[in-house]
Amino acid sequence: MTTAGERQYYAYALVDKLFQHLPPPYTVGLLFDIGCQLERSCMKWGFLKEHLPRLAFAISVFHAFGHGWACQCIYHPRKCRGFGLSDGEGCEHFWHSISKLIAFLRVCGVWVFLAFAVLS
Repeated sequence: MTTAGERQYYAYALVDKLFQHLPPPYTVGLLFDIGCQLERSCMKWGFLKEHLPRLAFAISVFHAFGHGWACQCIYHPRKCRGFGLSDGEGCEHFWHSISKLIAFLRVCGVWVFLAFAVLS
């Protein structure tokens, strides 16, 4: 990843790699902030064409309310089959819980590298 923000091609690459490691009958539920745009791009431009029948798109609950009414009705995980009671925010909660470590690890990583370079 070279730029900040959510780029669709990162999601396509990850989903394609995931399907390379899954057996053929598996179906994947994809909860993504812009899942509606991902599915539309897949349909319009033929991205992930071979995997589309095995993909179910949804938008995490928090982000669904920022989308239009039609989008909320179609892509809300509580309205999509197979997502159960998931709100789609599990990763966000996890990253928030370890956010205190990020600044320390970032600085520590640089200093450890510099110290190693100087000592070598």
